[in-house]
Amino acid sequence: MPAASAHAAPSPDALRDARALLREFPVVDGHNDLPWALREQVRYDLAARDIAADQTAHLHTDLPRLREGGVGAQYWSVYVRADQPDPVPATLEQIDCVRQLLARYPQDLAPALTAADMEAARAQGRIASLMGAEGGHSISCSLATLRGLYDLGVRYLTLTHNDNVPWADSATDAPGVGGLSAFGREVVREMNRTGMLVDLSHVAATTMRDALDETTAPVIFSHSSSRAVCDHPRNIPDDVLERLPANGGMAMVTFVPKFVLQAAVDWTEAADDAMQANGFHPLDGTPEGLKVLRAFEAAHPRPVATTATVADHLDHMREVAGIDHLGIGGDYDGTAFTPDGLDDVSGYPNLLAELLDRGWSKPDLAKLTWQNAVRVLGAAEDVARDLQGRRGPSNATIESLDGTKP
Repeated sequence: MPAASAHAAPSPDALRDARALLREFPVVDGHNDLPWALREQVRYDLAARDIAADQTAHLHTDLPRLREGGVGAQYWSVYVRADQPDPVPATLEQIDCVRQLLARYPQDLAPALTAADMEAARAQGRIASLMGAEGGHSISCSLATLRGLYDLGVRYLTLTHNDNVPWADSATDAPGVGGLSAFGREVVREMNRTGMLVDLSHVAATTMRDALDETTAPVIFSHSSSRAVCDHPRNIPDDVLERLPANGGMAMVTFVPKFVLQAAVDWTEAADDAMQANGFHPLDGTPEGLKVLRAFEAAHPRPVATTATVADHLDHMREVAGIDHLGIGGDYDGTAFTPDGLDDVSGYPNLLAELLDRGWSKPDLAKLTWQNAVRVLGAAEDVARDLQGRRGPSNATIESLDGTKP
């Protein structure tokens, strides 16, 4: 399978205009896995990965490249693995990492809990830093833990990661409860009441639909693209995109090649088969496993996604959901491979320039980069204030609602 050719660079005028727009309406990125990368690489030794300096050799993310990319707000993922034996303390460690970053770089990173905080950070020229927990396993089937994460600053919860949780089905696992269980619906209601955004990236389409049926607040997809453009279960079907205007939520397009380029989907499936045929898990990172993967890649060059690939998704998603319901969630430092032109967090101007060359207006791009994300968080805050005036915290358990133990 031949690798795709690199896409032509954006026009100089479009790139100049993109950078100018980002100075006024910077990117709100829905998902960046820097905290997990810092955990895995240096066990949170921030001096060993000083992001005030160029970390190109190790990371997709550092402060100079965030500035170059025009990032004005970042949802830092406080992800832990679904098979983590103690997910709650591990999630707390991830939250602590973000707090250490905020304390270490106060001139560049501003703590943000609300839409107003995001706007204040923009006015100060700092990068608003929010947090999102990636996977319902981080609450261990406990609504009190959900509220605790909110109180610590987490502003979205991705209902699942790659594996099911006892109350919600993942896009990349076998069907379990058929979407959301009764307790899963209660999780969504309690998220609405607290003001935590319901994130539907990673979940099965059945879970997406159940969550949209249940929620009274806007939802987000923190890092997902269009299933009609690239048929991968991590992406969003058109019937779900069509529901975003009524819900008020937003889909934040991701850049991960195996989610946005069909040839990369097919290549990944073949590479996984080759790994398994040689006795390795597809994600095996041992020297022996990597030797098998490199041999496969030498014989079958990896297809390359481009800025145009991502723009194709945005064109389609705008047609289906409307410009008021789109955003960006690159998934940097959470993927081994990135598209040509979107190699790291400095690449956002290239995507905007591509869209300008395709005829997107500057007001539309301002919604894509900044305005939609701020509006959605503010709307969730409004719903929470209303609900908190009408009901108190839920003390329901998965045993009481689903009849099962976590």
